[in-house]
Amino acid sequence: MEEVIMAAILPAALVFAAIGCGLIAGVFFAFSTFIMTAFAHIPPEQGIAAMNSINVTIVRSPFMILFLVTPVLCVVIAVLAFTSWREGASVWMLAGAAVYLLASFLSTIAFNVPMNDGLATMSSSGADALSLWTSYLKDWTWWNHVRTIASLLASIAFVRAMMILSA
Repeated sequence: MEEVIMAAILPAALVFAAIGCGLIAGVFFAFSTFIMTAFAHIPPEQGIAAMNSINVTIVRSPFMILFLVTPVLCVVIAVLAFTSWREGASVWMLAGAAVYLLASFLSTIAFNVPMNDGLATMSSSGADALSLWTSYLKDWTWWNHVRTIASLLASIAFVRAMMILSA
């Protein structure tokens, strides 16, 4: 039975997790490389309004399915890595799962989401708007770089595990 699980579930989990992490890395990459920079070049009230609109829209988009299914796949992969240890492949599986869960998924929950929630309550006009927006842009983008790199590294780790398993 264990061989059936490993033969059927593991390859599918690795493929879908690699794709999920890669797609998420791409979305985060876009924010890190040009979206947040573009927002920094427009008046704070426009940037705040645009970011708040994105934050409302994204939770009702297909992205959320990807965002919530990918960590589940990472947990499944980590469990399978431990329950059926395969030297090199299991190390890559665990590395991918850990990097994604800790540095991408949990950092989103711990840092980016609270900053987004704070932005939603912030006044987009007034004397403090510029300094608060400037701080938000810097801090949010820094954590976004972390989750971009983590998502990409996790995707690479899952691909590497697949390569080892298929060799």
